[in-house]
Amino acid sequence: MPRFRISEAAALLGVSDDTVRRWADSGRLPTVLDDAGRRAVEGANLAEFAKDMAGEQSSASIPVVAESARNRFPGIITRVTRDTVMAQVEIQAGPHRLVSLMSREAADELGLEPGVLAVGAVKSTNVVIEMPDRR
Repeated sequence: MPRFRISEAAALLGVSDDTVRRWADSGRLPTVLDDAGRRAVEGANLAEFAKDMAGEQSSASIPVVAESARNRFPGIITRVTRDTVMAQVEIQAGPHRLVSLMSREAADELGLEPGVLAVGAVKSTNVVIEMPDRR
């Protein structure tokens, strides 16, 4: 199993060596002694700690006060098709049908199901303009 020195763990977590040492001293991050007698972090423990840390600092907890997407379509979800990795979500926004492909994890976290009110926000550098037949 891979082990990471304190400095390596700190670099991977984006914090200082001292912060990792404090976490280790408090028991928050378990350490072991490597062959040279230095403290190290088992790879599996570091991975789990990194996931927990990311959950604590999720950007979802930061309120959004502005957004760059200007094309917003409030509507109702009419269909959600999930497989093991991806989800296809359809929103009926007035006469407009929007289809979004996203990870299944995202669809599950948002609780997307038919009948749920949602807003489709569209921002794209590639918008196709079509001309209707005007006979």
